[in-house]
Amino acid sequence: MNDRNTYHLSLYSVAMMPFVGNMSLIDAGRALLSLPQALLYPPPQTTSAPLVTVRNGTYSGVYNSQYDQDYFLGVPFAQPPVRFSIAQGLNTTWDGIRTAHEYPVHCYGYGWDQDGFEQSEDCLYLNIVRPAGLHNHGLPVAAWIHGGGLWMGGAADPRYNLSFIVEQSVALGKPVIGVSLNYRLSAFGFLMGKEAIKEGVANLGFRDQRLALSWINENIAAFGGDPNKVTIFGESSGAESVAAQVFAFNGRDDGLFRGAIGESGFGAPLGRYPGGFNATERPQGTYDSFVRSVPSCKKLAGSDSTLDCLRRVPSEEIDLALRSSGGQSWAPVLDGDFFADYTTNQLASGRFLKIPILIGANTDEGTSFGFRRVDDDDDLRAGIKVMMIPYGVEKTTGKIRDGLVDELLERYPNNQSIGIPSLETWPHVIQPGDGYAEEFGLQYRRDNAIFGDYVMQYQRRRANKAWAKHGVPSYVYRFNIRPNGQPPEAGVGHFQEVAFVFHNTNGDGYEPNPFGGNGTYPADAKAMSKTISTAWINFINDLDPNGDSGPELFNGNKWPTYELSGGPNGKGVVFNINGTHIEVDDWRAGGMEWMAEHALTVFGN
Repeated sequence: MNDRNTYHLSLYSVAMMPFVGNMSLIDAGRALLSLPQALLYPPPQTTSAPLVTVRNGTYSGVYNSQYDQDYFLGVPFAQPPVRFSIAQGLNTTWDGIRTAHEYPVHCYGYGWDQDGFEQSEDCLYLNIVRPAGLHNHGLPVAAWIHGGGLWMGGAADPRYNLSFIVEQSVALGKPVIGVSLNYRLSAFGFLMGKEAIKEGVANLGFRDQRLALSWINENIAAFGGDPNKVTIFGESSGAESVAAQVFAFNGRDDGLFRGAIGESGFGAPLGRYPGGFNATERPQGTYDSFVRSVPSCKKLAGSDSTLDCLRRVPSEEIDLALRSSGGQSWAPVLDGDFFADYTTNQLASGRFLKIPILIGANTDEGTSFGFRRVDDDDDLRAGIKVMMIPYGVEKTTGKIRDGLVDELLERYPNNQSIGIPSLETWPHVIQPGDGYAEEFGLQYRRDNAIFGDYVMQYQRRRANKAWAKHGVPSYVYRFNIRPNGQPPEAGVGHFQEVAFVFHNTNGDGYEPNPFGGNGTYPADAKAMSKTISTAWINFINDLDPNGDSGPELFNGNKWPTYELSGGPNGKGVVFNINGTHIEVDDWRAGGMEWMAEHALTVFGN
């Protein structure tokens, strides 16, 4: 495989970033994701500022008459964090009134989602959007955890505009309060290596999220929310974050949330590194390289006394070091505390929080995660060895590495009629010599199917099956709507459902507007957005997406819970541009079953 076709990122980074892999498909997506802070949603208005008193003091918010909503923006849920240390809860009170009128800065991060946003280590803040006039109603709460690979993004991103879904909830007669939160990213939040494990400071970003949920539990009643009716939801690495909270501390129930929604990413919160993340030298090597990139600390690289030095240097020095050594190379680790065991083992033994979940992914996730220019089996084998099945796997599987590659390829034949995107979505059959063969490669569809299932699909299906086996309700969806601006060769790729979930039909933060276009598409897309956001609101209220009008909502059908009584796979809902239908969740069953069987021994999750 030509070096120019290989992406030198950790697979966890690739797995969690919006629109990656076949980069030619997403040049426009980069513009879509690079947003100036001037676009922040909706413009605050200062008429009749609302006041709320929480445990530590009183905040003044912002009333927005356009949406009849109150905003409390940039509310701290922790003390300013000490670098590479567990964040601490607020421990001071104040008299008087503090303002909560502006969205917070982003945490330090590395990627286009940072563009246009101020960054700081003092970044542990959240935003609250509530319907005005419902302050004492004990409303359900939806807490959004943003995606971005765990190395970029923030709660101030206008695409995560909570006003629209809160407005929709009021229109449905099922009002909710929306919360969005920041957490530390990249090495600041996901430090790796033996010192981090020894000092108990791995997985800090997930711990930040946990602290934010604790703050919500203790304070949301003051805003009119019910702390016993919190649902967490997220997309991509936000969905992985949701899964992390469900599996945290061996599935311990701290009473912080009662439901979970994971879009394109739920199921395997540990880093997807070949051979098992903790079974390789990669995390320590990444850490040592980082230390060598910090001028004030590079002489200590390889020793056991680097953390104190890294904590003392200015933020700018750490930031520059991460930019040079790889700010996108950091991921969760099995630390024996936040993560007590591998996901495979926790699922098998039922050591996860047994709450209802609604999870799913998009039809053509693989167009965002496959390699480019895969022309033949040799190219594909090389990519699989780089990203999925590495040297040393014989020790964990008892099988020869090339034999494992053969087993996988047998389950994904080189047949364009069964790869992704489908011939229905993109009718072009790639032929030698045509422009698409030059850009994507002859085995584009096969490659996409394999890597899409590996990165997004198999662990989601594995989670649905585990919930069913343990008698816990779960729901699955497949999002199958190609938004305006997404080329047909990209199919229904990663991140495409987010605007629909948030009912962001204005397209705030997007270019082009995913609800734009010609013909009947804009009206049809907006109608489906209403259906999808209604299902999410129903789940947040009732832990059931059907609500009171399931058959009416889903083309005469009820969205079924995922059950295994009728066979090895359950059923779920497919969201199409012209409505919904129910399907058996058995597409590409052979390949995903193989991945699930080898999840621990080959993939390390």
